[in-house]
Amino acid sequence: MPLATPPKIAALSIALLAHTTCVQAGTGPKAISAHARAVQAQAINLDTHLDTPALFSQPGWKISDRHDAAKDGSQIDYPRMVEGGLDGGFWVIFTGQGPRDATGNLHARDAGLKRLAEIREMVAANADKFELATTADDAARIKAAGKKSVYISMENAYPLEQDPSLLSFYYKQGLRMLSLAHTQHNDFADSAGMGKAPDGEHGGLSEKGRALIAEANRLGILIDQSHASNEVFDQMLALSKAPIILSHSGAFDVYPHSRNIDDARIRALAAKGGVIQVNSLGGYLIDTGATPEYRAERRKLYESAGDFDKLSAEQRAELKAKFEALDTKYNIRKADFDDYMRHLLHILKVAGWQHVGLGADWDGGGGVLGYEDITQLPKVVQALLDAGYSDEQIKGILGGNTVRLIRQVQALADPAAVKAALE
Repeated sequence: MPLATPPKIAALSIALLAHTTCVQAGTGPKAISAHARAVQAQAINLDTHLDTPALFSQPGWKISDRHDAAKDGSQIDYPRMVEGGLDGGFWVIFTGQGPRDATGNLHARDAGLKRLAEIREMVAANADKFELATTADDAARIKAAGKKSVYISMENAYPLEQDPSLLSFYYKQGLRMLSLAHTQHNDFADSAGMGKAPDGEHGGLSEKGRALIAEANRLGILIDQSHASNEVFDQMLALSKAPIILSHSGAFDVYPHSRNIDDARIRALAAKGGVIQVNSLGGYLIDTGATPEYRAERRKLYESAGDFDKLSAEQRAELKAKFEALDTKYNIRKADFDDYMRHLLHILKVAGWQHVGLGADWDGGGGVLGYEDITQLPKVVQALLDAGYSDEQIKGILGGNTVRLIRQVQALADPAAVKAALE
């Protein structure tokens, strides 16, 4: 039984890799200075939304191998993390929203546990390269050991609908960030939708969602608002005893997409000590010119792919070509590095550098022309230097602000609840 409408997997990102003739790409800095490389080397570089676990079960795909985004669409692997200077981040347990009945909830429960196991198995199989991270101090310690950090997050609390008490099990297994909804409403919260916000079901959070936030606070789990509605943002900010995070979001005042957050709410987030991590998914950055007809054909392509996790490299390449042809047919505009930086620099101005980080949505739809995979992370460092940000500020944006937030949230946890969950 399918868990969702078109799944958020690598197929989302591969369509972004096709160039069209209708746009002059602003692909960012042409050279990276020694200063930029030194700043990045000194920083803890974390991305808070890595959808790469969706690739772990694909035939022939290994995190230890170097892949090519232009060939298979993947954007994160160990060799490219080393080249791009990414020290780690939050690796996502994603479950697309499906039927909210007993059968659907059971399938979602199992899908979430399967993805959790895949993440932990990846770490165990590559213990010389990766290490599970659960505290703020782990990021620096793991980097000093020459390895990459694996914090675990859950995008969409659908796997918890059948039994919300499973959150304590996930915590024991390493979960340290939780978002409530994805592109559709669920039992916990209303979604922001995919362009224009849909009518709400709960008026924001349901009572079940409020209880889940309270439990996350007790355990010291970061609460993630990305993908939820504006009403959820307002209620979450008021209800949470700890600052919250937006793990992969953009600026509504730059491009009015329902997934983005407006300036007033960005300021409110910062005032409460929260952090917004800037997304690089092109459809959230600019008006791509996508029509209802285009979206309908794109949906058919997703459905024709079947279980993307089981596609061979050849089948993925064939699907990529079909996406590229569809984009050309409808003259879809591709967002570029300059479009991404427009959002990042705007959010920095509104929130203040202490409240901004990076959550590109790699392997889940992120990536733009000139910023196609993690090897190009140094471009962001150079662009921030060029924009006048100091070494200290850039280190905060690259990961220091995320580490601070983890520390704040965990300091506000209930020691008794944490002890009970770990026993």
